[in-house]
This record gives sequence, structure tokens and C-alpha cells, in this order.
Amino acid sequence: MNEPTIHIEEVLGRAQQGVTEPFICRADDGAIYFVKGKGAGRRSQICEWVAAQLATEFGLPIAEYALAEVPVELIEAEVFPGIRQLGSGIVFASRELPHPQELTAITRDLVTEDVARDVLVFDWWLHNEDRNLTARGGNPNLLWDMQGSELVVIDHNQAFDRDFDPVNFLNSHVFSNRWNRVFGDHLERERYGIKLKAILPKLANIRANIPDSWWYVDDGVPADVTWNEIETCLERCRREDFWNTP
Repeated sequence: MNEPTIHIEEVLGRAQQGVTEPFICRADDGAIYFVKGKGAGRRSQICEWVAAQLATEFGLPIAEYALAEVPVELIEAEVFPGIRQLGSGIVFASRELPHPQELTAITRDLVTEDVARDVLVFDWWLHNEDRNLTARGGNPNLLWDMQGSELVVIDHNQAFDRDFDPVNFLNSHVFSNRWNRVFGDHLERERYGIKLKAILPKLANIRANIPDSWWYVDDGVPADVTWNEIETCLERCRREDFWNTP
């Protein structure tokens, strides 16, 4: 179930933005992908893959993604500086958009109300604090598709944050001004609660789709993430205190 659907054929460069600095690669389907391999960290790969599937189930407009295979021959040939940080084997790949622009304070106002609330609630559910944009700037990890005039969600490598700070989240999240419209509306909270709980039965299949190799940073050395902590974070939506804020 965790077999790659595309194969990396060429490494074109490396992104300069973002903590993980993904590699820019061309796959056998002809498309360009931002690829996060072993150097990005196993926790990062697992968080990306799990969150991407959850985003699909939730209905967020996420960039197309896939499991990709990097051939060992490509790494051994060292066709690109630092390519060994990509590593061979299965990697996480996010497809490049044709006309992307990082979301700004101006394009944020073009996002529909429903989508803005969805992103806010989804990040609250995943304990994803890494989507900030205030008057002082920030990094929303969201794109605005100039061609389609719509929001595109990317980057969930810091989801399931063990040090999640709800106060900071509500002060800095790109759509934090929508919080009261959800929290203050009993029907909205109920609607989102039903939507989130409907996804929980699919967690077993999502777990099965995580590549086995990602659970280890090296032979016998486990990755800095467990399925239990991910599941515990997501199961919070069953609790009455899920919406509680400090």
C-alpha cells in the first residue's frame, strides 16, 4: 500500500526557502516536484504524508502530492551537490504549481470564508503552528494560484507539534481572525466536529500507507515520531474540550 507512484529521473536544484529545503526534481510523469527525502528528517516526511492525506479527506485545496522513488544510481552518481541528503528510496513529493505566489496580506483577503475557516480548524486539529502571517510578516506556508485564483495548501512538516502553543496559534495564524466565527457558533463547532470524527476511521489505512523505512533514521534507530502521538493528537476532536482556549 505504500508503494511509490512516480519515479524521480532528474534533480534540477534545491529550494532556498523553508527549513527542509526540498529538492526540485523532475519525475517520470514529466512534472516538477518539490521532494523531501531523508535529509528533511523522517518525522518531517511522516508528518507531510499523514497531513496531506488528512487534508484530502478534509477537503482542503492541497497541492498534488505523491510517494516517489529515488533510484540509488542517481544518488551514487552525485549529479547534484548535496544530493546524498535527498537519499535513495521512497520520498515525499509535492507537485509544482504553474503560477504560484506566496500568500500575502493582500491575497489573503481573496480567500473565501469557508476555505479560511477550514484551514484554521484543520491546523488546530493537527497542532500545526507553522502557518503564521501578521502585520509584521510571517510564513503562511500557503500559495495563491494566480491562474485559478484560489488558495493552495502546502507544507505540513511541523504538524503534530509536541510544543503546540494555543495562545501563539491564535495570535499568529494567518486566519486567526476567523476563530470567533467558529468558536462562537455552536452549529459551526458541531458541523466541524462531525466532519473531523468522520475521518478518524480512515486513520488505520493512512497508517498502513506510511513507508516502513520512514520509521527509522538508520538501521535499528527509530524516527523521532510515533503513530501513537499522531493518533492521540487527532483523537482530541472526540473530546468536549477540543475547542477550549486558554
